[in-house]
Amino acid sequence: MAERSFACEVDDLDDGDTMTVELGGLPVALYRVGDEFYATADTCTHEKWSLGEEGDLDGFEITCTLHNARFDVRDGKALCFPATVDLKRYSTIVEDGRVYVAPAEVSA
Repeated sequence: MAERSFACEVDDLDDGDTMTVELGGLPVALYRVGDEFYATADTCTHEKWSLGEEGDLDGFEITCTLHNARFDVRDGKALCFPATVDLKRYSTIVEDGRVYVAPAEVSA
């Protein structure tokens, strides 16, 4: 099993909130939808822009506020132009009120 890294406390993110965390020196966007947590690469695949800090989460869709590219946080799929490349997706683990992100990419 891949080693995991602490990302945040469960209570650090409310439903519909996002944040950027570091994972092995790389920025990872963390999203909360209901009681579930999702993680993807933080940088929009269309142009360098932080999804965790600058994105707009609506349900399971994160919108890059720079050019309105949208992605599904569950699988990282690009949903509309100008993005045509999917985001890398990472696994999340919630244990004892803490959220962890696994460093290995999860296959979609």
